[in-house]
Amino acid sequence: MLTVLHASDFQCGRPFRAAAAEALLRLAAETDPDIAVVSGDLTQRAKAREFKAAKGILDRMPRVPIVVTPGNHDVPLFRIFERAFTPYKNWRAVISPELDTVTRVPGATLVALNSSAPRRAIVNGRIDDDQLEFARRAFETSPAGDIRCLVIHHHFVPPPDGKGGRTLPRARFLASRFESMGVDLVLGGHVHQTHITTSRDLLGADRGSLIPFIACGTTTSWRGRGPEADLNSLNVVRISSGDIEIVPHRMDAGGDMFEPGDPVVFSRPTSPGTAPR
Repeated sequence: MLTVLHASDFQCGRPFRAAAAEALLRLAAETDPDIAVVSGDLTQRAKAREFKAAKGILDRMPRVPIVVTPGNHDVPLFRIFERAFTPYKNWRAVISPELDTVTRVPGATLVALNSSAPRRAIVNGRIDDDQLEFARRAFETSPAGDIRCLVIHHHFVPPPDGKGGRTLPRARFLASRFESMGVDLVLGGHVHQTHITTSRDLLGADRGSLIPFIACGTTTSWRGRGPEADLNSLNVVRISSGDIEIVPHRMDAGGDMFEPGDPVVFSRPTSPGTAPR
């Protein structure tokens, strides 16, 4: 069994909620995860002090590997010269010198791909062919039977309310490539509400594979949308040899703890006819 704590969209800066960060840290200690994932938008405006605040949260997490990836808010928006020439200066200085990463723990390989695209998009993102090759090589060299997880900030399927902006360009093509790599799940954020869907929503119900796409809401800011307006959320993901269980957690505004919701369970390994239970 592998337990993943999945948070996203800290938005350190003006939208940040300190109480939600403390609740995150309490739940992290109680959950005792094997690995933690923060799927982008650690900051609101990519300022050095915001990254330092986000790093302060990461440093207080349980002493397990933490996978992070940039979101569109993690590059400057209004500082045009910096956005054009050194968009990841503060990210590299405070969070990580790398943008695309591979993290291996016993039983799992997690590949984080940077989908922010400061020179080509404002809110939306991109995943390029060289990043797909990076992921393919990482999974190709992973031990047989490893859980294969991708961490990508931007979303592939729009949430039911249509909010969250346009999906990643080439979403269908990317999902098909992920299937060919044997990816087990994709963890992301960006839409500011919990949204659990699958590759079949992109590629059709007659496909032989099924990859859960799990979007986390906003964990520590007031920017929740749709059914999570003014709420905070995160996911606890438990993966066994047979199942992937996602337990969404939410915290009300003014609350002090994340409460678990109903689990969503997918079977693995995927096969025709597989569906969430």
